[in-house]
Amino acid sequence: MQIEQYRDALLLLMVSIAAVNDLATRRIPNRLLLAGLAGALFLHALSAEPGTALLSAFTGMLLGLGIFLPFYLVRGMAAGDVKMMAVIGFFTGPAEAFQIAILTWCAGGVMALLLILVRSRLRLALVNIGHLLSGFIATGTKSADTALPQSAGSMPYGLAIAAGTIVVLVTQYG
Repeated sequence: MQIEQYRDALLLLMVSIAAVNDLATRRIPNRLLLAGLAGALFLHALSAEPGTALLSAFTGMLLGLGIFLPFYLVRGMAAGDVKMMAVIGFFTGPAEAFQIAILTWCAGGVMALLLILVRSRLRLALVNIGHLLSGFIATGTKSADTALPQSAGSMPYGLAIAAGTIVVLVTQYG
């Protein structure tokens, strides 16, 4: 088995544990992410071209962090989700991290719509979206000023991140 396959297996294990934990407790443990990061670092260092692998890993990490951080800053995502995407980017590099982010948004959007409909919160969700958009359009408005009066509900976004990751990994191996 090549190093990349071990890396992908470890990534699959990490996102699966994170998704189950997020479903059960609504938290993604830092210890899990640190263990995944350490494992990915070790495997990148063992690759045929460790310098190239580590450069790609750090670039992927920055991309994963940069893509999800704005959602955290407007309180649309938890810090664990952002950290998880950064660690996934470290595993995969920037190209796959971007693919995973796109698929995660798709999975998360479907999950959000289903939860809103099941919880009968469609009207509240639309009001909140309008409130957020009006805060961004108004000049001089800070993200703290766009606090929502009531949440339409939270969801375990680690599950959506895991789904996006799994789809990318499955398509790689056909």
